[in-house]
Amino acid sequence: MAIREDGANVPPEEMHQRPETRQHKERVLTLNAPAISHGIADAVVIKDGDLFFLSEPSGDVPICPGHGLGLFFRDCRYLNGYEVRLGPTGGISLLSATQGSHEAVFVMTNPRIIQEQGHGTEEETLSITWKRLLSGERNALIETFAFRNYGLRPAEFPFTVAFRAHFEDVFQIRGLLDERPGTLHPPELQDDGINYLYEGADGIHRSLMIRWSIPPDAWQDGQARFQIRLGPDQAMKLDVTLMVAERPTARQMREHWRSVSVLAGADERDLAFEAWQKRHTRITSDSQLFDRIIQRGEQDLHTLRSQLHGRVYFAAGIPWFSALFGRDAAIACLQNLAFEQQVAEDTLRLLARFQGKKDDKWREEQPGRILHELRVGELARIDAIPHTPYFGSVDATPLFLVLIAQHAKWCGNLGLFEELRPNVERALEWIDRYADLTGSGYVTYDSPVSEGLVNQGWKDSGNAVVNRDGSLAEPPISLVEVQAYVYMAKTAIAELFDRAGDGERARRLLAEARELRERFNRDFWLEDEQYYAMALQKGHRPVRTTSSNPGHALWSGIVDEDKAKRVVARLMAPDMYSGWGIRTLSENEYPYNPNGYHLGTVWPHDNAIIAGGLKRYGFDDELERLFEGMVEAASNFDEYQVPELFAGYPREFAPTPVRYPVACHPQAWGAGTLPYMLWIMLGLHAEALDRRLRITRPRLPRLLGHLEIHHMQVGAARVDLRFERHGAETLVKVLAQEGDLEVVIEP
Repeated sequence: MAIREDGANVPPEEMHQRPETRQHKERVLTLNAPAISHGIADAVVIKDGDLFFLSEPSGDVPICPGHGLGLFFRDCRYLNGYEVRLGPTGGISLLSATQGSHEAVFVMTNPRIIQEQGHGTEEETLSITWKRLLSGERNALIETFAFRNYGLRPAEFPFTVAFRAHFEDVFQIRGLLDERPGTLHPPELQDDGINYLYEGADGIHRSLMIRWSIPPDAWQDGQARFQIRLGPDQAMKLDVTLMVAERPTARQMREHWRSVSVLAGADERDLAFEAWQKRHTRITSDSQLFDRIIQRGEQDLHTLRSQLHGRVYFAAGIPWFSALFGRDAAIACLQNLAFEQQVAEDTLRLLARFQGKKDDKWREEQPGRILHELRVGELARIDAIPHTPYFGSVDATPLFLVLIAQHAKWCGNLGLFEELRPNVERALEWIDRYADLTGSGYVTYDSPVSEGLVNQGWKDSGNAVVNRDGSLAEPPISLVEVQAYVYMAKTAIAELFDRAGDGERARRLLAEARELRERFNRDFWLEDEQYYAMALQKGHRPVRTTSSNPGHALWSGIVDEDKAKRVVARLMAPDMYSGWGIRTLSENEYPYNPNGYHLGTVWPHDNAIIAGGLKRYGFDDELERLFEGMVEAASNFDEYQVPELFAGYPREFAPTPVRYPVACHPQAWGAGTLPYMLWIMLGLHAEALDRRLRITRPRLPRLLGHLEIHHMQVGAARVDLRFERHGAETLVKVLAQEGDLEVVIEP
């Protein structure tokens, strides 16, 4: 049964019949890229709460189909066209554009304007400052256009704002479904604005209300035309407010329309981000560039904070994945634990709340399984898609357990573990009972569709798990990294059981982990390749394609010591390491494509996890090389924003990393990549359950002379640290400390 946004079930009479056909499910789930649309690599993105907006660098949203820009709210794109035009020809010149997490400012000027009477305004005599602000609290996009005439003569010109509102579900925009099952009503013009109304098939009326502070001189075909008149050195302001709303009935929506007026005068400063920064770990160094890169990651994670049932989590990425994803949320929280732990705590409670309770093939639900993705839009509410939630992930469940264990190490108490202990037991049961489809002892998945393949690891596109000849791997499939996550989960959770007084449960888990490690190093190791298989497929046959996946096994510690050096050498070889980062697939493989979603691109979070493995096994030189490559890549992205992924072209091919056209930005585990890699470089290991912080083989990258960490919380204590590079050595000094904490430095 589908769920409402508030978590309540949708009664059957309010839903369309569930389309339980394999063909329909194939369309929803099998895709080799995140979306079929024009590129969004240069989009200006702002977000506040559940509301987010993407525009072109000019501030516009094209009034044409086929793009992913617009104003989004709860899996629905309310506004899919928004253009401003100046003068009879519509020309306008952009001078600058800046953005924060929830605001943007565009500064523009005019071309030469010729009026019908022959009078004109000389070029670049007008200044137009366009301030854009999102308010998630009021579900509003507040636009302020400030005009000033710097000319010596009066200026008169038309200013036109065009709108297009089609109320499309995000799955429709991505090209996965064509349907819009509800009814789009004609726009209703009022004195102070216009109302667009969509009557959803899920019983929800969605509206976009547009209000202006000055009535337009004309309205026609979605365009508001204002005739602006300015004397010399005269200024004026026009406010345009766009508000989204959901109501159960048309009558309630119209009552809401009557109560709404123009919103203006909001503070553009991101006070919430400033307050968040003061509460969290701060990084400063002798490199302003490096500090800005790290701060950008923090800001992006703050932007992606969303709420569900009063709990905060990191939405996976904008625009396609602004939702709760089990895998993405868990990894982003793991990356962020050294900065703060509250989001991790909230996320764990949310994932536990939606943990699987029954067998449901439509949603791939099983008892104890952690969700893959939760959607709350119209198509989810009428059960046209299985994401209510959808459980098709084999790694979210062990990562849920890893996060619980790591959270305890940073927070220094077992309270959350004890609270979620029933969920922990159900997750462990799912791993051992439900996920072992072949009796091999490995977490395995089959394909829930008849054609193509729906992959259920982090490389979840339809062609991601591929053999060397280009053929798709045959299910059932056991991924190399998922077995590593299970090993990591069982060893980490065993410690919590032991500390909670259940030594017998801890010993069983450790024995299971040891046995898994032995089998894993026998079955996945390819002696002739000196590397691990990407996966085991039907008939226990290895997928021999050289991929980045085995790097995650290093992170977990499941790799035998005698094999680690060979794995690292393979990861850092030129066919895998592009110079910016490690590719998802070797460029020597036949299916390799530097622009393929999972077939040769570079994923920053993938590199961050591999970095953890390099540190674990003592490959500090390779770690530094990987870290510096990723820092240099980040320095070449706009505003130093690390995207979801970028193309896998070698560094000598292009002087800067090549953008992947429809990559999410910001994206949670992309944003957390460099802060997490920094902790790894510095060797920080929280052992707050023992009131200890362990710093192992600390190393500053060569681009830094010194770095300071302030207000880092480890359990109930806080500590300030300074790292200084002296030649090849990095020295550590405790600057300040509050609370009971032992700092152990292991050079």
